[in-house]
Amino acid sequence: MGFCILRRFVRHARVIYRPFSTHPALFRPQIAEEVSKLLDLKAQLVAEDGTVAPTNVNQKFTLKTAKGTRDYSPEQMALRLSVLNKIVAVFKKHGAVTIDTPVFELKEVLTGKYGEDSKLIYDLKDQGGEILSLRYDLTVPFARYLAMNKISNIKRYHIAKVYRRDNPSMSRGRYREFYQCDFDIAGAFDPMIPDAECIKIVAEILDSLNVASYVVKVNHRLLLDGMFEACGVPLDSFRSICSAVDKLDKASWQDVKKEMVEEKGLSEAAADQIGEYVKLNGGKELVEKLLNDDKLSKNKSALEGLEAIKLLLGYCEIFYISDKVSFDLSLARGLDYYTGVIYEAVLLGDASKGEEVSVGSVAGGGRYDNLVSMFDVKNKQVPCVGVSLGVERLFAVLEQKIHAANRKVRTTEVDAYVCTAQKNLVEERLKLCNQLWEDDFKVEYSYKKNPKLLAQLQYCEENSIPFAIILGESEIKNGVVKLRNVLSREETEVKRSALADELRRRLGELNLNGTVPA
Repeated sequence: MGFCILRRFVRHARVIYRPFSTHPALFRPQIAEEVSKLLDLKAQLVAEDGTVAPTNVNQKFTLKTAKGTRDYSPEQMALRLSVLNKIVAVFKKHGAVTIDTPVFELKEVLTGKYGEDSKLIYDLKDQGGEILSLRYDLTVPFARYLAMNKISNIKRYHIAKVYRRDNPSMSRGRYREFYQCDFDIAGAFDPMIPDAECIKIVAEILDSLNVASYVVKVNHRLLLDGMFEACGVPLDSFRSICSAVDKLDKASWQDVKKEMVEEKGLSEAAADQIGEYVKLNGGKELVEKLLNDDKLSKNKSALEGLEAIKLLLGYCEIFYISDKVSFDLSLARGLDYYTGVIYEAVLLGDASKGEEVSVGSVAGGGRYDNLVSMFDVKNKQVPCVGVSLGVERLFAVLEQKIHAANRKVRTTEVDAYVCTAQKNLVEERLKLCNQLWEDDFKVEYSYKKNPKLLAQLQYCEENSIPFAIILGESEIKNGVVKLRNVLSREETEVKRSALADELRRRLGELNLNGTVPA
């Protein structure tokens, strides 16, 4: 029906168009009549609820998630929540509060904050008199939040989805919609103290997740600017050359040099000088070497950056993380809002197993002292430093690790499953479940009145529930239960009065966070 109406709609449109295109004045009455017919046909296409009726109700389409997005199964969600809980525990340990901001912002809030990456911002259609965009990260909304609420001192974390109109790589944990976990310290403090704590937080999180060996690369924006100046890069090209250097974790030096020279107009001599520096990495000894470098030692910006890195590395020693930190001159981080120290955590593959040396970045951040003032009418500056964890890549790495170890994730946190061994014991089963719930245990049971014992025990095994509590007529009579270890299938008789304490003791001996054998 809808298709027929649509065909008539098109036919009438053609009737209007032909004469009007040649002799418009002669056909005005006919045009008015045909327009009226078109409006009637349009009205027929609109359903009673105001929606447009489908032209073909039997039309088939492919059921899929949008490009760069995915659904998450119970196993995947259990892993994600376990990871996020560990991350939040570290944030809270360092005294952070949490906030939330809208998923979209005024476009003008996001414009001009991300350099070349601004092209990846998702713009929304104007549907309410405001030009909006989906948030690209959680840092710019945080700066807007500080300026709007006149906050000059806060330590906060924020876990939420962000959106990037990027080319996704699902296998490497790169999506268009993904979670970020941000930790930021806002306020005027002495140099490098909060900066070092952010790096310490990254190390604590990666250690708690036990993902792989890693390194936290550090550099300084002032050092980069001084290096570019010393190498002969024009001032107005600093950001574009910095953006090119930022690609060294994904591209070879020859490719980056080609981009600098052929696409961004840098002289080959300047590019070669930059190449000598960006190949360097190390610790305090490298700082000392560069402090005596002929070019850098004469540049005020470079010297200031080097002194800051030296101080940062000293604090990292105090935090016992200096073995995880590498001063790396190839680290650039292309976002325009960084003003000081920058850092990036990179997972390292196992070379003995033929894995890549660098699996990829899983965290990054730095100091951005001028971002809040961009939103303040009085240009009030609120110094900030923070870190953002790319948890999607962490999830991808952990999923691969679990699969390789032939283990599976527990999809529930159920402590015990209450079983009955004979018929007509449903009330006794419910009473015991209620008793255990009152004692704050996580407990399940069958919704059938007379389930088979074997089916109940199989459910425990399939869902990785560690303990089964078995009730029968003799157990009820004697005031006991059978406590069964589902994995070992070992059964112990326990008094009802002592069940809570015994179950709590046994649960304490198990590592239920994470995985169980597949």
